Amino acid sequence: MAPRRRSSAWCAPDGLAAPREQASLTTRRRAEVVARQPISRSPGRERSSSVSTTASRALPPFQRFLDSHRDLVWRFLVRAVGRSEAEDCFQETFIAALRAYPRVRADSNLRAWVLTIAHRKALDAHRARARRALPVADVAAVDGRQSAAAATADERLWGAVAELPPRQRSAITLRYLADLPHRDIAVAIGCSEEAARRSLHEGLKKLKEVYA
Repeated sequence: MAPRRRSSAWCAPDGLAAPREQASLTTRRRAEVVARQPISRSPGRERSSSVSTTASRALPPFQRFLDSHRDLVWRFLVRAVGRSEAEDCFQETFIAALRAYPRVRADSNLRAWVLTIAHRKALDAHRARARRALPVADVAAVDGRQSAAAATADERLWGAVAELPPRQRSAITLRYLADLPHRDIAVAIGCSEEAARRSLHEGLKKLKEVYA
């Protein structure tokens, strides 16, 4: 059973809302304050300013970029690491994005780019969790959400996704939650397009075994 594809008009159900509803006020304010800070360029890059400035002018202001992608990044991180760790990853993702934004090409796929950063932050969170010797648990258990008996079929399915190996979990989340094509999934998780397809296929195969 494959996770349902999300349409562009998808509305977050109760319990999986957008970051402006679920993330703490402190986290949101920090991200917004950071987004308003002027973007500085190091002296070493001044020599290529004529090229980078031209590209940057075609990009949307960072605040607009943040507002356009924050919900998608938040949903991805909740599925990838659980709500308890998603807030920190969300803030770290957009701080890293802000620092790198001046170097982004004007014709870049911003959605795939920011999800690549989010994926890396999620991996960092999983590594930190492993160093703390915490068991890899179902997202519902990590978050302290409602018990399995009260969970919906969709929540149980995403709980099973959370137990997959990291690359398979990310491939499925990026495909069915972010609706990314295989090419962009490959960029996000740092592998070839064929490897991304294989991770997606293997992850779906394991899910079918669980629900067989």
